[in-house]
Amino acid sequence: MTVTAHLRDASAVRSSPGPLSRARWVPTLAALMLGAAAGTASAQDRAVSTASCVSADRAQIAALFDRWNASLTTGSPDRVIANYAPDAVLLPTLTNEPRTTPAEIRDYFVKFLKNKPQGTIDKRVIKIDCNVAQDVGTYTFRFADGSSVKARYTYVYQWRDGQWLIAHHHSSAMPEATRP
Repeated sequence: MTVTAHLRDASAVRSSPGPLSRARWVPTLAALMLGAAAGTASAQDRAVSTASCVSADRAQIAALFDRWNASLTTGSPDRVIANYAPDAVLLPTLTNEPRTTPAEIRDYFVKFLKNKPQGTIDKRVIKIDCNVAQDVGTYTFRFADGSSVKARYTYVYQWRDGQWLIAHHHSSAMPEATRP
C-alpha cells in the first residue's frame, strides 16, 4: 500500500465512528513514518550528492581582504560593493546604522571613501569550512588627513556563483579608543 493510500486510510479511520482499530491505525502510522523518513533521506542524499565544497587555504582567504582593501583605493563604491553578496550585512566602523541592502552598503562607502581609507591587518584568525570562511581580527585604517582608527573586524565569506563574497562584515572601533 502506498503512503497516499495509507493517508486516505488514516482519514477514513479518523472519520469512522467507534473506537479505532489497532489493526487499522498501526500500519497506517508505520507507513507514514517510513514514507516521511524515506523522503527526508532521499532529499538529504540528493543535497549531499549535488553539494561540493570549494577548497581554500588561509592564504586565499587572507587575499580576500587584500582584494577588498584594493577596491577601496579605486574610490569607487561600486567596486567595493562588488565584494559583497546581494544579501550581505555590513555593521560599519564609523556609523551606528546596520547596512542590510546593497543600496545601504553603497551609501556607507560613498561617504567612507571620501576619507581615502587604507587598511592594514594587525592580527587575524582565519577559519575555513565548506564554502564558508571567517577572517576575524584587528586592523588599522589610515586616512588621507593623517588620522587613523583601530578596529576589530569580522568578515564572513561565502562561496557563491564561482567566487568568494562577503556575506557579513562587522567592524567596530576598539573600546579603549572610545573610553574617557
